[in-house]
Amino acid sequence: MPFREVNARMVEATVVPGQKMFSQRGAMLAYKGDVSFTPNMQGGQGGLASMIGRRVANEATPLMTVEGNGTVMFGHGGHHIQVINLSGDTLYVEADRLLAFDGTLQQGTMFMGSQGGVMGMVRGQVTGQGLFTTTLKGQGAVAVMAHGGVIELPITPGRAVHVDPQAYVAHHGDVRNKLSTALGWRDMVGRGSGEAFQLELSGNGAVYVQASEEKL
Repeated sequence: MPFREVNARMVEATVVPGQKMFSQRGAMLAYKGDVSFTPNMQGGQGGLASMIGRRVANEATPLMTVEGNGTVMFGHGGHHIQVINLSGDTLYVEADRLLAFDGTLQQGTMFMGSQGGVMGMVRGQVTGQGLFTTTLKGQGAVAVMAHGGVIELPITPGRAVHVDPQAYVAHHGDVRNKLSTALGWRDMVGRGSGEAFQLELSGNGAVYVQASEEKL
């Protein structure tokens, strides 16, 4: 179910009979046709067990199910929106950044310590994004929110990308991430660059970076 970017802060989705999508609750701006919006008590895909896991991981953002026949325009809080199309790979993104996503995508939750070991856990603390993140896998589209617009940086083998953890939005593909530090004596005495922590992503995929260090 593709999204059409209306402008930097609004997207339009086509809803067709027999298919459903999920969106953040209250994100509908306008619609045409015969479309219904139902609160999704399970917070998306995966049933009751998956819902409990997301709540334990603090990755349970209120969602609604969108079904019917028509078109729906989505936006939330005036945030910039980036549409990401997945072709079988996995997107890693915080639940509160999800604006809407295709109902065919498989939703899950991942412990960040499994990517980068202990430093992966430290990354969660530094970014303020916690120790878990939401995953979406399969063929479909996802609309995510960010501050100040988003750029997509490709990650290719042997060419790691370094990102300010506060500017990180999401990534997809076969990508490893770890937190690196640049702490030196200047940082210790308050004369550092202010970029003491960096998120290093390597492998094959892409990372999305917002033009701000502000969380949603």
